Amino acid sequence: MSELVTGDAVVLELRPARLPSRALAAAIDLAVVFCVFMLVSVVVGIASVTLDEAAVAAIGVALFLLVLIGGPIAVETLSHGRSLGKLACGLRVVRDDGGPIRFRHALVRGAMGAVEILMTFGVVASIASLVSARGRRLGDVFAGTLVIRERVTVKRSVAVPPPPPWLVGRFSQLDLSAVPDELWLAIRQYLTRMHQLDPGVGRSMAGRLADELVARTGIATPQGIPAAAFLAAVVHERQARDARRVFSGARGASSAGPVPAGGAAGPAGPVAPAGSVGSGTSAGAAGPGAEEQKGSAGSSAGFAPPG
Repeated sequence: MSELVTGDAVVLELRPARLPSRALAAAIDLAVVFCVFMLVSVVVGIASVTLDEAAVAAIGVALFLLVLIGGPIAVETLSHGRSLGKLACGLRVVRDDGGPIRFRHALVRGAMGAVEILMTFGVVASIASLVSARGRRLGDVFAGTLVIRERVTVKRSVAVPPPPPWLVGRFSQLDLSAVPDELWLAIRQYLTRMHQLDPGVGRSMAGRLADELVARTGIATPQGIPAAAFLAAVVHERQARDARRVFSGARGASSAGPVPAGGAAGPAGPVAPAGSVGSGTSAGAAGPGAEEQKGSAGSSAGFAPPG
């Protein structure tokens, strides 16, 4: 696998294409290019019947250069590395740093392809791709490009994996009030995709996210706990607090019961002042549910409940 960086400075781990998929894409491209070459040759041959042999030979060489070499170069330049064959096989040509290729990259690849693919029937390109650790042919080496697989099989499930059982509830006293939503989103995205990443890159991303989470919560870095497990445990704790807050609020609302019309106190009690009817009613109606909701809110803010 190869570490790539997008234009947004996001580190991605995409799979370099190997020889079978590249050979299939090249076969599709060559079939299309030869069909176009034969069609154009027939049309030009009919139009150049009255020309001499030297002119016909010059036209043939020009057609070879323009269609068989210039055509793939133009297609890769305009499509940013996706020819018809690569599109069908889910491949793309990118630079070594993961950015889109330009005309000079396509030109070097096309010029070298004429030698290692057309003139040697793909033997040189196949040997170079088998020898290369990232499956690159000579055109990729000289152009500084890489053919990657864009379509990678992924799991449909996007649920955050649960933490190890021995970490559940360990961070119940953690203050999570200063953690922004953007960091939570980044952590969730990492946890749902960590099995698709290269192990080295995944550990690096988990370490960076864990360091930022530690900086937001103000605790010391946990010793002996993998960064991914730490992130999963903290996300689990936040979800548990949210669930407790929701359930406590629902239980408090159900225990309050319906409020009498007009908000009056009991028939034997004194009449409350007009300005205090709303506050007195809500205070009397909340009852023990309000205390439970208050305690749940304090727990969700990361503070220990009173002893």
